[in-house]
Amino acid sequence: MSPRLPVVSGSQLIKAFTREEFESVRQRGSHVTLAHKDGRRVTIPLHREVKRGTLSGILAQAEISRDELITLLKG
Repeated sequence: MSPRLPVVSGSQLIKAFTREEFESVRQRGSHVTLAHKDGRRVTIPLHREVKRGTLSGILAQAEISRDELITLLKG
């Protein structure tokens, strides 16, 4: 059984991703698009709690592992 993803808000996720050199390129309604200089792009919903399935998809697009995310959240 794999460890579960942490429960995070959209704003916590954005802060964590900016530590990984992603930057906000646009916001449309309650969704923020972040881009990395190497071309990776992710869209993060500004919800109080990002659903685990959505978070899993965001991490896959960003090419960030669960362990890396936990480290970035603590940072």
